[in-house]
Amino acid sequence: MNEFELIARYFSRPCADASVVLGVGDDCAALRVPEGEHLLVSTDLLVEGRHFPESTAAFDVGYKAMAVNLSDLAAMGARPLGVTLGLALPSIEPDWLEAFAKGFYTLAEQHGICLVGGDTVKSPVLSLAVTIMGSAPPDRMLTRSGAQSGDLIAVTGTLGDAGLGLRSIQRPESMPPSLNPEDIDFLQMRLNRPTPRGEEGRRLAEVAHAAIDISDGLLQDLGHILRASHVGAVVEADRLPISPAARAWLAADPTQHNLPLTAGDDYELLFTIAPDQWAMLDVPATVIGRITQDKRLRVLDAQGHDMPVHVQGFDHFAPVNLD
Repeated sequence: MNEFELIARYFSRPCADASVVLGVGDDCAALRVPEGEHLLVSTDLLVEGRHFPESTAAFDVGYKAMAVNLSDLAAMGARPLGVTLGLALPSIEPDWLEAFAKGFYTLAEQHGICLVGGDTVKSPVLSLAVTIMGSAPPDRMLTRSGAQSGDLIAVTGTLGDAGLGLRSIQRPESMPPSLNPEDIDFLQMRLNRPTPRGEEGRRLAEVAHAAIDISDGLLQDLGHILRASHVGAVVEADRLPISPAARAWLAADPTQHNLPLTAGDDYELLFTIAPDQWAMLDVPATVIGRITQDKRLRVLDAQGHDMPVHVQGFDHFAPVNLD
């Protein structure tokens, strides 16, 4: 199978989205941006052994490649328009490609977005470059720079699941013996198949002041909002939403109690919102703190005492190390 046969077999599907004027098959894709809206563009690189373990199933690699880009649009409150895929492969393996494409398209179809172009190349290391495009009205486009003193800080979903899921794969000996198989499956599923909060993001764009998706860890990503908005924050650690599976692990291994503050890959939305808007919010979320004029980032324990703040989350250029 050559490059063009690969594209035709796995990545050429009809697209019924009216936003797509030209898709796969021309030198460029052509997209129609709704009148009065801005075009939003985001690119993510995923490299085997760096962003996902080599043992990750092909379906999950495809699914996550789509998910992390949809999450970027969700954080901006945008509607998807189209996506491109750059795929670097050590070799052409039909079974792997079939499963990868199935995972990629499964999530794309759920969110009504079409693959409109890309490229393929032979490479010593499996890697992917996904560029996603969306649109949003200028007055309903969430950014990191809108947080205001007095805002509540809130998150969707639960935190720390993906970090524990990764640890269970890379350091299985570190798992508490009391953890049941269903909990392990849940944590690994949260790592490999994160849920993009697209609908939630578009709802938040109507009321929230600032937002970001949690890709590199809660405190690190909150820090991006604080710097962009020139504000500070107080986070109450005991208010963090923790899943039953993660809670079971943390109860059996208290040394990991800070992991929900720093672990990445949850792809939940972190946002700030005025207190008087909170009661009208129709997005399931948990308040975990507040924005302050004082530009420090403080984390409080259950007794209201300051905890040491270790902001370090995922670093793309740091050595791969779970310690």
